[in-house]
Amino acid sequence: MYTQSITRTHRTAIILAIDGSGSMAEKIRFRNRQMTKAEAVATITNGMLFELIERARRSDGVRDYYDIAVIGYSGDDEVYSLLPGGRELISVAELAAGEPPMKTEVVEYRLPDGSISLREIPYPAWVEPEAAGQTPMCEALRRVRDIAAAWCADPAHAESFPPMVFNITDGEATDCDDAELRAVAGQIKSLRTADGNVLLVNIHIAAGDTPRTVFFPSVEEASYPNRYAAVLYDCSSPMPEVFNEAIREAKGPGALPPFRGMSFNASAEELITMLNIGSISVKTE
Repeated sequence: MYTQSITRTHRTAIILAIDGSGSMAEKIRFRNRQMTKAEAVATITNGMLFELIERARRSDGVRDYYDIAVIGYSGDDEVYSLLPGGRELISVAELAAGEPPMKTEVVEYRLPDGSISLREIPYPAWVEPEAAGQTPMCEALRRVRDIAAAWCADPAHAESFPPMVFNITDGEATDCDDAELRAVAGQIKSLRTADGNVLLVNIHIAAGDTPRTVFFPSVEEASYPNRYAAVLYDCSSPMPEVFNEAIREAKGPGALPPFRGMSFNASAEELITMLNIGSISVKTE
């Protein structure tokens, strides 16, 4: 299980669901400057999309190793695609062939003499930050479920590494109770290809300097005083062995698998780590 390499004949799918509710307007510190959670998540997501394109790039062009969906949820129970043209699922080659808006990020770095300098770095911005309204997470996960189910049902994907789903949020769902959220998460995790079940990773990001509470928890770390952390734990997938080495490198050599694909009160840097582990640990050929 979970042994299939990613190739053009055995591509995989990466699906992101991104909370764009009003609380995402809260400020956090990321890359040595203050920005909203929504801005940080959009920057990180755009970086991940660019990395997927570069990982799929070969001498003959960008190969179709990945199908990608990015779903936003916010407002008055609104769920929508954040990709160009509103398409729900797009191949990495199609994404690379588009012409996204370019933005400039100001990055602070230290010179050899110890002084601080600023550098402007251009980057493609497929995803824009959003922060308004409610948190219709349950409806978003239903949309994710339908996208993943259709992908898994395609005979071309029958033996592929199963889709990876990342749900990025800073709060609780406003359109369901805990039982409903667990139920739809269970439906996602029950979907499968011949290589394994769909993997659902829930990443709860913190505000300000809130200390890390949970990060790829092991079984020994699975008892939480926080009710919602326990809910997210239940809604998340056990991580297959293929991810263990990268997770232990992030947590420390003393961390023992099995690990659960979730975080609670994660920093922006830990969000990057979780996305990177999920998207680059599987071998591509």
